[in-house]
Amino acid sequence: MTPQPTPPAPDGHAQQQQEEHQLQNPASPSPPPPAPVPLTPGPRASRLQQVFSEALLRTLRANSYANFAACFPTPAKRVPHSLESVWRQLNAKLEESARAEFEDVLRDREVIKGLNELDRLVGEARLRRENGEREAVLPPHTLGANELYQAHLAPYLSEAQASLNTKLETVQKENAQLSEKVAFQRREIEQLLAGLEAVISDVEGAAAATTELDPNHSLRKEAQEMDDEIKAAQRP
Repeated sequence: MTPQPTPPAPDGHAQQQQEEHQLQNPASPSPPPPAPVPLTPGPRASRLQQVFSEALLRTLRANSYANFAACFPTPAKRVPHSLESVWRQLNAKLEESARAEFEDVLRDREVIKGLNELDRLVGEARLRRENGEREAVLPPHTLGANELYQAHLAPYLSEAQASLNTKLETVQKENAQLSEKVAFQRREIEQLLAGLEAVISDVEGAAAATTELDPNHSLRKEAQEMDDEIKAAQRP
């Protein structure tokens, strides 16, 4: 076999030049991913941003310089310009921080995307309603046993429930009428008892007066004799 020739060793100077060229021209890094395209807020998202801006402005107006200076009376009297500058910086920082946090919440929670999707769904539903479209009816063979069972019994159960409700209303009306009748009869009984008590009281008073006027019961005896005579005269 013929031996293969050994490749020549690389020249040291050429290798050094190659390394210097690599150091001077490093491989370009991969380009960063493109930034996400900001979503255009829909009606609900725009309204949310408007409400937030109005609330933030009202909060900042509440922190007026007069209220701020009232908390620091000495600096307000001696260095009012410096205090006013601090107040302006504080309000600006507060507004900047609040808006930044609000934007972070919108971005992290994907609020604009969700509200835009809600706008789309509401618009589609409104369009279907205006066009008279209805929800698709499920074929019977796709329903489960429980759903079919309830669907078959629903008309009978509804009819039975309506009948029971009617009977219940009738019974309730009759019970109310009976209750009124019983209450009326109870009042009549109370009135009769009150009248009887008055009659008994009168009789007892008359008996007491008779006893006082005729302690020997002569009037009773005379009345008894007259009654006996009348009965004897009536006999054949």
